[in-house]
Amino acid sequence: MAFPRRIANLFFRSRVEREIAAEIEAHLGLRMEDNIAEGMTPEEARRDALVRFGNPTVAKERVASADLALSLAGIGSDFRYALRQLRHSPSFALTAVLTLASAVCANAVVFSALSALVLRPLNLPNPQQLYSIEQRQLFNSYPDFRDFRDRSRGFDGVAAYGITEAGIKLGESSTLVWDIESSGDYFDVMGIKPYLGRFFHRSDEHGPDSAPYVVLSYPYWKTRFQGDRNVVGRTVEINRHSFTIIGVAPPRFHGIELFFWPDLWTPLVEQTEIEGSSTLADRNWRDLFLIGRLKANVTLAQAQGDLNAVAGYLRKSYPRDDDGILFKLTKPGLGGNFLGPPIRAFMTGLMLLAGLILLAACANLGGLFSARAADRGREIALRVALGSTRRRVLRQLLTEALLISLAGGAAGIAASVLVLRALSIWQPFSMFPLRVPVNPDARTYAVAVALALVSGFLFGLAPVRQVFATAPWHVVKAAANALPQRRWFTLREGLLVVQIAVCAVLLTGSLVAVRGLARSLHSQLGFDPDHALVMTTDLNMAGYSAARAPAMQRRMLDAFDALPGVTAAGMADNLPLSFGSVATYVYGADASDFRPSNALSRTYAYAASPGYFRAAGTALLAGRTFNWADDENAVPVAVVNRELARKLFGSVRNAIGQHFRLGAKTRLEIIGVVQDGKYSSLTEHPWATFFRPLSQHPSMSTYNVVRTDGDPRQLAPQLYRTLRGLDSGLPFTLLTWQSNLDAALFPARMAAISLGVLGLLGALLAATGIFGLASYSVGKRLREMGIRMALGAGRGELLRTALGRAFRLFAIGAAAGLLLGLAATRVLAYIVYQASPRDPFVLTGAVFAMLVLGIMATWLPAQRALNVDPSQLMREE
Repeated sequence: MAFPRRIANLFFRSRVEREIAAEIEAHLGLRMEDNIAEGMTPEEARRDALVRFGNPTVAKERVASADLALSLAGIGSDFRYALRQLRHSPSFALTAVLTLASAVCANAVVFSALSALVLRPLNLPNPQQLYSIEQRQLFNSYPDFRDFRDRSRGFDGVAAYGITEAGIKLGESSTLVWDIESSGDYFDVMGIKPYLGRFFHRSDEHGPDSAPYVVLSYPYWKTRFQGDRNVVGRTVEINRHSFTIIGVAPPRFHGIELFFWPDLWTPLVEQTEIEGSSTLADRNWRDLFLIGRLKANVTLAQAQGDLNAVAGYLRKSYPRDDDGILFKLTKPGLGGNFLGPPIRAFMTGLMLLAGLILLAACANLGGLFSARAADRGREIALRVALGSTRRRVLRQLLTEALLISLAGGAAGIAASVLVLRALSIWQPFSMFPLRVPVNPDARTYAVAVALALVSGFLFGLAPVRQVFATAPWHVVKAAANALPQRRWFTLREGLLVVQIAVCAVLLTGSLVAVRGLARSLHSQLGFDPDHALVMTTDLNMAGYSAARAPAMQRRMLDAFDALPGVTAAGMADNLPLSFGSVATYVYGADASDFRPSNALSRTYAYAASPGYFRAAGTALLAGRTFNWADDENAVPVAVVNRELARKLFGSVRNAIGQHFRLGAKTRLEIIGVVQDGKYSSLTEHPWATFFRPLSQHPSMSTYNVVRTDGDPRQLAPQLYRTLRGLDSGLPFTLLTWQSNLDAALFPARMAAISLGVLGLLGALLAATGIFGLASYSVGKRLREMGIRMALGAGRGELLRTALGRAFRLFAIGAAAGLLLGLAATRVLAYIVYQASPRDPFVLTGAVFAMLVLGIMATWLPAQRALNVDPSQLMREE
């Protein structure tokens, strides 16, 4: 019956308290009767009874510890007392809550991103069976895909897809959309079902232009078609060709890539209708992603063996195109091996740094609680001396820590939700449909709550040694802060050194990232993006034929050149540092065997118009650039960069007039050499590159570069009116060239922002940690400093006594962190252009920042130490 009685006591707590008080009073009464019988007066009898019985409050607490109702009441009183204590110390409470909230927020945000990008499987059926199939250069050709699909035995299905931009006409206007051109196996490999209608399949493909179907994405259907369920069967114009809407994809499906959200899907066999030309018969044209679904009973090793067998067949059957071809399986979702490893490494590194920041926050809060316990040493000693158990005192301190952890956790979760929601709707590039899928979920909240509670328990245990090692009579008799000196590092001090080192690493990394970003904005890119506008157009979207396109492109350039303020205008099929740079092999002028293994170099290839190099700001080193006489009837010519001239002919001067081949039918004469540049990424090594005349290598899709002496944005309205006057139905986008570089600068910017935010958090935590240690050191040695000052000690000696240990710990941590920052070069070099912590600016800035941080963190404790009043202190003691 004991347990039911304890449950019942929850609802009759006052009655239980009265019963305990009555029982104690009965014990005292019996003892008083015996004492009176022995001849004592009633007052003496009660005093003796109380001395023999002990502290009644302690007795009540012991009884309460065995009773559920009173235990809960005691916990409630602990919470109320803790609230009063924190209310009396608002600066301490606010500092502690903000410290923990910042650490919890950082960890929740980074964990949510890590979960979304690395840990969480794709939102598709049986995602563990899906793998990207790559060659050494990531992309595959359509003929290779067909051979692989027909000959592989380890896959239930293999699909190919590519990403392109198209113009769709709804009503009287045309808008740009992003389209995934996919093989008929695509949706079958994904394993999904349509929301409306049906998907296209392999059975729908009967050769080129045989499947004029389109599947809409759910968001595009909701926004552009207002969720009309009768949309299936409707005909729309895509690039002036009729397509029938046959279905709508499920709400959350947006393909295999986590970042990319397309508007629609069309069959790859319709490539001519979508892009104006087809590369599906060209085995050497590699621009498609491959995705495969493993059979249920096939292991990864068996699948790789299957890949090797197909690669061997292709090498043997097509030596000219597939010589040396190799396939490999990679995890899908992050662009395979191109983006996957760096993103996973970066996110793992951020998670590690965020974890260290949380550890630093715990060390800081432990220091603050230890300093607070030192300041409350006399109170704690008196409570113990009056009969309170050390366990009860520790429970009270842990209750305060729990309140701090709950408040800090709640604030951190609220801040992380705001940050994650902003990230989830953030579109980093206006020209691309990219989103960061980091919506907060139950796992994020659970991790944040767990981190807050565990952190509260960890830093709440920091004063344990003080509570259990303090002798009450010693504190009451001598001083509340007279604790024994320690020679070696405590765990808390060791954590503080680690935290300061982490802070120094983060500060160094953020300075390196910012410095690298600044260099990337003012580095030699091989072109000058300042004072230039970029207008992208695709004549195929407006229904132009290949025969009509060159004349229209010439008219556009002439019209742009004639505008006031325009100093140069040109166009190219692609721009450096834009997505889609095409690489090819070049061979010697006398080559006859055109297998890739016999190539002299792998190069980027561009097609450009006359005026392009001047409009782009690319310097001509030797020879000449293109003119309008370099047309389809003239000798095929090329302009190469310095790196290709050096590789093929040893120097710039030797390259002029020489020849090289792209294959058996294409022999190009070098007429000019231009400066090297950056073509795929800011961190790449010099790449060999050549340019061909646009009139000899035509393209329907072009980038128009228009240079002006003034602000290029002021020229935008004139360009808009000019192009609308030439063709009102031609879709286009217009950006400054600097804005067009957002994608190339995105990794460096994200590294700078991420490391900068973590560096700021690390600096704040380091300052809090040093402040806590310095306050603790000053608080426990106030009496000693008062005596020293009374005996004539100087200000310098007082500071060394009070803050010497804190400064030594700070110096050790800062030195270790700066050395670790120097070792971070290789990691940052993959993300940030010319990242080098050996830069004097970085080293000087890091040392100066740490010095300022140390001074700021110890300023208030130093003032407290210097303002000690020996006479007042002695009177108190």
